[in-house]
Amino acid sequence: MSSEKPILHSYFRSSCSWRVRTCLNWKGIDYEYCPVDLLEGAQKKEEYSEINPYKVVPTLKIDGNVLSQSIAILEYLEETRPEKPLLPKDPYKRALVRSLVQAIAGDIQPLHYIRTLQYIESTGGNKNEWVIYCITRGFEVEKQLAKTSGKYCVGDEVTLADLCLLPQVYDSKRFGIDMTKFPLIQRIANDLSELDAFKKAHPQNQIDCPAEERN
Repeated sequence: MSSEKPILHSYFRSSCSWRVRTCLNWKGIDYEYCPVDLLEGAQKKEEYSEINPYKVVPTLKIDGNVLSQSIAILEYLEETRPEKPLLPKDPYKRALVRSLVQAIAGDIQPLHYIRTLQYIESTGGNKNEWVIYCITRGFEVEKQLAKTSGKYCVGDEVTLADLCLLPQVYDSKRFGIDMTKFPLIQRIANDLSELDAFKKAHPQNQIDCPAEERN
């Protein structure tokens, strides 16, 4: 592995970036934070698109490699830094974790991704109504959590599913979703919020978070 310090291209409020920040913190990987202002369109500039042709965040430079797409990055970190694992040893539990990851990162979050909302606005749609509909419907994952959860999403150990859940709960509150309808999701999110790796990864603790959004 390269001895160079990893570089994470991130946006403070990006759910995808948040997942990776948490993983890096959890595994004790020191990294350099490189802000990419999505609202200003920095991700579309040639300099950035050369390292990430998808023109999204996050992008992680590590071990002499350039990685994109948050779940692929999480899997890479899990495989190359197995200390403090985020996937259970049991194959069935690993499948449960990946199922929850897919439900959140594949079925909920992309529906209210910034490009989606910009398109809805440009066509005269109500982006807030759309987000509330998508997240509320997606949070039917509560039924799955009722079968899999202990203290966290799958049992009592932190997993990749938890890294995806907390940012999604944060987004739900931003758009005024009533979380009393999802008490299990909220309880798990509350417990995760007390962990140092998750606190450090919170949007309000990132260098590109505007002063008015900090507590």
